[in-house]
Order: sequence, then structure tokens, then C-alpha cells
Amino acid sequence: MEKQLVIFTLAGEQFGIDIASVESIIKLQRITSVPQAPDFVEGITNLRGAVLPVVNLERRFGLPAQPQTSETRIVVANIGGLKIGMIVASVSEVLNVEESLIEPPPPIATSINTEFIIGVAKFDSRLIILLDLSRVLTSDEQKLASQLV
Repeated sequence: MEKQLVIFTLAGEQFGIDIASVESIIKLQRITSVPQAPDFVEGITNLRGAVLPVVNLERRFGLPAQPQTSETRIVVANIGGLKIGMIVASVSEVLNVEESLIEPPPPIATSINTEFIIGVAKFDSRLIILLDLSRVLTSDEQKLASQLV
């Protein structure tokens, strides 16, 4: 069976999330900071008339910050019933990956906390870290994000 994944880059590494949780991918737009928000919360933005909380995934995962470029995107996803924008360095493709090519995450082989990772896909000569969006934000952080809108 195949999984359809949206592939994006953070700090030079490739990550994938299930396409079913992605609502849209948009160019970086104006983000308004929110006082006293956690450091990984970039702020809020207006998406088609709705207020959208935006998180910076590099900061969330403790990865080295990369400068924003013309390739920087906001991936709008549904996390636990909450629509969230996630800043990523770039989005490269939608990829169909056979589940047989997905392995459990090695305990210390990645640069981010393994609690966010559901597996690693070996595709051609690439390793793609698969994220569990339901664990990217804790339930308290999801509650806080929902209060920003």
C-alpha cells in the first residue's frame, strides 16, 4: 500500500507529512507577532479572511535557523482539528511511497526529537523523515494556538 506525502525541507533535511492533513501550501506572507507566545510560534496571519496561527518548525524542533528565502512556504495543515500554518524552508514535491519502504525511526539518528517522528522513508538514495503532526504540538500548545484565532 502507498502513502502519499508532501515533502518539504527544514535545515537541509527532507521531511514528509501525510497529504490528507494538508489543506494548502502558500507563499510566505505577512505574519503578526503575538505577545507572550512560545518562541516557536511565529504569530498569526490572515488566510482568506480567517486568522491562522503560524509556527516555525525549525524552532519547534530545535534545528538551526535558516534565513527565509523566496522558496519559504507556509504549509497549512489540520492538527487535531485545528488549522495551523507551519513555516518550512521549501516544499519540493508530493511523493507516493510504498509502506514497505518506511522503517521505524532509529533512536538517535535524527537531528530532531524522535517523539515527532513516525518513521523514515528510504526512497531512491534519499532518507525522508516522516512527521506525526498530532505530536508536533502538545494538547496544551494546541489549546494555546486555538486561543490566538
